[in-house]
Amino acid sequence: METVYQETAPTRADIDALQGAALLEFGANWCGHCRAALPLLAQAYQGYEQVPHFKVEDGPGRVLGRSFRVKLWPTLIFLRDGKEVARLVRPEDADAISAALRQITQD
Repeated sequence: METVYQETAPTRADIDALQGAALLEFGANWCGHCRAALPLLAQAYQGYEQVPHFKVEDGPGRVLGRSFRVKLWPTLIFLRDGKEVARLVRPEDADAISAALRQITQD
C-alpha cells in the first residue's frame, strides 16, 4: 500500500491496460480528508497487499483525475482489468473499503 501521493501519474492508457485488481486513489498530501482516510485504508488493506495501489496527486490540470471525473478527495477507484468496479469518495470507515477490495479480488 502506498502512503504518499505521487506527482507522476500513470497514463489513462496504462490504467485501462491493467490486468486483475488494482486501486487508484486520488488526493493530495496536504489534504486533511486524505490524511484522515490513511489509517482506514491501512486497516482495510490488510490481507490485500497483492493489490497494486496507485496513489496519485490530483489537482487542476491533472489529466488522469479529470478522466475519472474526480471532484472530491480522497477518491478511491477500485478496478478490475482496467475497468471501474466501485468508487468511494471520502470514505469514513474501513469496512466500506474492505468490501470494495473484496469485490475486485473475488473470482
